[in-house]
Amino acid sequence: MIKFSILIANYNNGKYFRDCHASFISQTYKNWEAIIIDDGSTDDSFEVISNLIKEDSRFKIYQNITNKGCGFTKRRCMEYATGDICGYVDPDDALSPDAIECSVNAFKDHPEIVATYSQMMFCNQDLVSQNIFNKTKQIYNERLFFNCPVQFTHLFTFKREIYLKTTGINPLHKNAVDQDLYLKILEFGEALFIKKSLYKYRIHPDGISQYDSKDTAKASFAQIILETMHRRGVKKINGRIVPKTFNQPNEIFDLLEYQNSFLYRSKTKIITFFQYDFLPIMKKFWSIFHL
Repeated sequence: MIKFSILIANYNNGKYFRDCHASFISQTYKNWEAIIIDDGSTDDSFEVISNLIKEDSRFKIYQNITNKGCGFTKRRCMEYATGDICGYVDPDDALSPDAIECSVNAFKDHPEIVATYSQMMFCNQDLVSQNIFNKTKQIYNERLFFNCPVQFTHLFTFKREIYLKTTGINPLHKNAVDQDLYLKILEFGEALFIKKSLYKYRIHPDGISQYDSKDTAKASFAQIILETMHRRGVKKINGRIVPKTFNQPNEIFDLLEYQNSFLYRSKTKIITFFQYDFLPIMKKFWSIFHL
């Protein structure tokens, strides 16, 4: 039976973890573990979380002695994970009851894929659903795909064996860490879009990623994109030379501006339609016809 590893990097979010914990307990899929790394919280998060999970052997909690940052902590989560499939959940967010089951079933039905991602529900401070993030769609994964503009986010799940083939999450990154993970995993295969909201994203005043400096987050994402270009051996994009060193974010984002054009977006839409909609229908029809 496929085992799923839920990975949580916590920093000062213990007061929100009860909802997160409850969403794990209510999962319809039961073969999972939860790996929690507390990143040197300065409040009582470690104690609060430890008390919540102490009677459940599926939970394991560890602690960084000092605050190391998001990249270091999320990378450390993977060092303890033993599941076949993994997925990160922020401690102030939550999963829908069938989140793990839907993700695992997608891998069963499509063993060739390396990852899945779903729709994400924005929620208020009390985790009451507000609206779905409407940018998520089936991506056209190719060498020049950098998820810019963002086309998918949570819930992203991936095969642990694929992660181990990458260099892993960069422990030096403080922002845009998930983008680093996504782009590395996608270099090994396709990701399937699950058109269903499986992740509840809480918007609240203490949210770190929500209130980080936009300039800092933008610079981090641009730097990760440049690292990805270098790793993939991309020398030119749309006739323009890829810089050897990172200078400022707009230099990187300008290279990808052509991907926002109507012509480019139409092309990728047609390709994804044939790859993920038309061909599966034809295969199903063909199998029925030859019964």
